[in-house]
Amino acid sequence: MTSVPVDLARLGKSTVRVSQLGIGTNAWGRGGKPRPELRPVFQAAVSRGIALIDTAEVYGGGGSERTIGRFLADLEGGRQGLAVLSKFFPMPWRLRKGDLVNALRRSLERLHLPCLDVYLIHFPLGPIAIETWVDGLADAADAGLVRAVGVSNYNAAQVRRAHAALASRGVVLACNEVELSLARRESERNGTLAACRELGVSVIAYRPLALGRLTAAPGRQAHGWRRLMAAGIGSAGPLSGVLAAMGQAHGGKTSAQVALNWVFSKGAIAIPGATSVAHLEENLGALGWRLTEDEMAALDRASSAPH
Repeated sequence: MTSVPVDLARLGKSTVRVSQLGIGTNAWGRGGKPRPELRPVFQAAVSRGIALIDTAEVYGGGGSERTIGRFLADLEGGRQGLAVLSKFFPMPWRLRKGDLVNALRRSLERLHLPCLDVYLIHFPLGPIAIETWVDGLADAADAGLVRAVGVSNYNAAQVRRAHAALASRGVVLACNEVELSLARRESERNGTLAACRELGVSVIAYRPLALGRLTAAPGRQAHGWRRLMAAGIGSAGPLSGVLAAMGQAHGGKTSAQVALNWVFSKGAIAIPGATSVAHLEENLGALGWRLTEDEMAALDRASSAPH
C-alpha cells in the first residue's frame, strides 16, 4: 500500500478530531443485518489512519450500525482515534425530544459503545420544530451520551437556528452534513457552506462522487435503488474530460481522486462510500496533494456548464 498522510483536525469547535477523508456506510447493512464480509475494508481504513466512519440508524435498517459495532468490538487495541458518527431520523411519529435520546441509546447498543463521538439530526423534517430536536441533542450531550452534535441537510437559515438553540444550552454545533460534489453544488450556491464557515461549523460532504457519476471506473457505479438516485444527478458531461486531464497533470490521479480533492479544497470533509479495499485505496489517493486555484476555477466552470 502506498503511504498517504492522513491529518486530523477538530470537527467544528468540538473536541472531536477527524480525518479529512472518512467512510460513508450507507451500504454496510441489509435488512437490519450486518455485513461481516466488509471487515477487510474496515481494518484497512483503521490501519491507514481514517478517523471518521459515518452511519445512521436508518442505513440498512440498523444493519450498518450493527456491522460497525461488530467490527469495533473485535478491534484490537481499541478504536485508535476512530470517530464514529450516527444520525437520528425525525420520523413523523416521533413527537418528543426524548425520542431522540431513546433512539441514540438504541444506536449505542447496536454500535456496542457507551458514548457516541458525533450524533446528528438527519433531516430538518416537520412537524416538530428544529429547536425541539436540537434541545434533545443538548440533553444527550449533558447526559454524556455523545461527545459532539450536529445536523444534516440543513440550509443556511436552519443551521443558524440550530446553532443559536444549542448555544443557549452551552453546546456547540460541530457540523452540518450535506450533499456536495461537482455534480451537486446547491449547498455551496445557496449560502449553506458560507453560513457554516461563518459559524465555525464543519461541513461533511456526502455523495462526493455523485453516486459514481464522477468516476470513470465501472466498479464505482451505483446499483439498485442507488442507480435510480444517480439517474437524477445526470451525467458528468464536460466534467469528464476536465477531471481526466487534471488527473494526468497530477501524476496519474483518477477522476474520483480529483473530484474528492475538489471537495477538500472547498473546505469540506468527504465521506465517500467504500465496500472494497480497492475503493478505499483509490479514495486515499485524493489526499496528500492539492488542486491549484486555476484548476479549481476550471472545475467550477465545467461543473456549471449545461450537461
